Amino acid sequence: MDCQGAEEIIVTAPRLPEAAGEDVYARVEVNAQAIEDAVRLDEALRVVPGVALFRRNDSAAANPTIQGLSLRAIAPSGAGRALVTLDGQPMNDPFGGWVIWGALPAETIEGADIVRGAGAGPYGAGALTGAVRLRERRGQGAVLTAEGDALGYGRLAGIGEATSGAFSWMLGASAQRSDGWVAVREGRGAADVALASDSFAGVTRLEWRGDDLVFAARLGAYSEWRSAGLVGAESRSEGSSLSFTLADPAGPFAWRVQAWTLQSDLYNSSVATAPDRSTTTPASVQYETPALGWGGNAAIRWSDDAGGLEIGADLRAADGETRELFSFMGGAFTRSRIAGGRTLTAGVYAESWRTFGDWLVSGGARVDVNRAEDGERIERLLATGAPTLEFLPDDTETIAPTARFGVRREFGDYFVRGAAYAGFRPPTLNELHRPFRVGNDVTEANALLEPERLLGLDGAIGGEHRAWSWSVGLFAARLEDAIVNVTLGAGPGTFPPGVFVPAGGAYRQRQNAGVIEATGIEAEAQGALGATLSWRAAMSYTDARFDGGSLDGLRPAQAAEWSAAAGLVWRATEATTLSADLRYESDRFEDDLNSRVLEAATVLDLRAEQALTDTVSIYAALDNALDATVETAETAGGIESLGPPQALRLGVRLRTGR
Repeated sequence: MDCQGAEEIIVTAPRLPEAAGEDVYARVEVNAQAIEDAVRLDEALRVVPGVALFRRNDSAAANPTIQGLSLRAIAPSGAGRALVTLDGQPMNDPFGGWVIWGALPAETIEGADIVRGAGAGPYGAGALTGAVRLRERRGQGAVLTAEGDALGYGRLAGIGEATSGAFSWMLGASAQRSDGWVAVREGRGAADVALASDSFAGVTRLEWRGDDLVFAARLGAYSEWRSAGLVGAESRSEGSSLSFTLADPAGPFAWRVQAWTLQSDLYNSSVATAPDRSTTTPASVQYETPALGWGGNAAIRWSDDAGGLEIGADLRAADGETRELFSFMGGAFTRSRIAGGRTLTAGVYAESWRTFGDWLVSGGARVDVNRAEDGERIERLLATGAPTLEFLPDDTETIAPTARFGVRREFGDYFVRGAAYAGFRPPTLNELHRPFRVGNDVTEANALLEPERLLGLDGAIGGEHRAWSWSVGLFAARLEDAIVNVTLGAGPGTFPPGVFVPAGGAYRQRQNAGVIEATGIEAEAQGALGATLSWRAAMSYTDARFDGGSLDGLRPAQAAEWSAAAGLVWRATEATTLSADLRYESDRFEDDLNSRVLEAATVLDLRAEQALTDTVSIYAALDNALDATVETAETAGGIESLGPPQALRLGVRLRTGR
């Protein structure tokens, strides 16, 4: 919404435009409509097969520590093996590497570019299986959304932007609550409760635009609470982010410099469950997990119609620790634990691209230095303060050279492309230092973890025609020193360093479990039938297996072989839009030993939207329309947790200034 008397200005984001050389890589765009119609941003990204959180639940129900995003189902991880950026700022949590998706209201995001394959070049550390570039909304007026259902769900969200001369100011926020659903059906006991949740997020951004320069200051904050589905088990997460960006993004000589900081904290309580699920007993309380991340990035680009060169550098630092109580005996916790440290990753890169007639060639190299420092794990008896464990791991340093290279050839309406790449991901503070518990399963940290490294290549053919486009591709990847939760024993029993695992539980430790070999196929197509009907379809197949070691021949946990998605949008009248979205995923294994199977699932979502005026519309969305059973977890005792049942959402949306 423009203020009275304001001059019309060209809205330019303080980021470098996408380089032409990106066309040689496996890139998929998620459009604004898919994002706007989603309840949460991670749901919108799932229209691209192979893009998923660690588990099948979306971020409204999933514990914050498993909200990491991975691509191509090579080996999903709670920390995530994809780098997520918002206008250049990394959004991965400084302590755990996951992304708090609730901190990014869908209404504030105008689009997302997904780059599959190790992201060397401008992405670097963390972009092991790819990168997700989010773009924040600009110059599109105001949007207000209110929706709810009969099951205790409600959401209110909005964004507004005002301009005056060279300045613009954006304000966005979302608030969501849900009574949730009880995930356990068969074998349910009195200890099983609903996966309820509450969340709030807000963001404000001030921008100034001169003749060539753009300056942006952005501040965001979030707070979330959710039940873990068992009496006494819950989590709370909160945090904030701040960034300053100055750029000259247009013209043959462009540049950008950015500084940012991320702060987060996590509370997480875990319980042990009785065999009949009638009661729970406190197991641990991670009452604080304070973390601070900070860094910056800078890039300079020279480009013309024939090609370009970009040189840049980036720095990411993190400092955090877990503070917790554990060993519940005699009605009280008897021990305390403080564990954490610092990490720092710095890298420089050069990326170049060139066209030669119908050929596009692109490539680049970078070098990163990663350090893990000042690690500690100290456990004490609460009664006396006497230490029971003192572990101070040695500082480590890793130098990681990586690169990527690709070519693309146009043949009229058709193209052929191929790329090769290398990437690395250092372990997070969470993986190095924080043990955790889910029900009766206990997973230990490992301060001796080495960074993961990936080598891969892919190729595709496709076409872009007047009414539709398509592509079919193959990929192969080798993930070395994969960080995996490895099962080392089963309860009841006591395991190092003095961890008791009850009956029905498993004892695991994060380890560099060796090599994962993965090959796959991915295809997508989209188009329109006339002016009123549009469609899209995509599929992904990944055959990922451990090669050697104790897990030889097994599939990585939570890695589905097949996934597919399809969508249909019918604009029945100028005011009425009907849509359907279908998602399929084959079975996956809950655990590293492939002993717990989560069955295949197909979910259909339906939506109808009716415009009442130019600015007001109402809609009805039937989520999981066929009430499909979606298995999201399974205990060692065979107790299954299920995803959300069928639910009808009703909403109203107000738009101005578009």
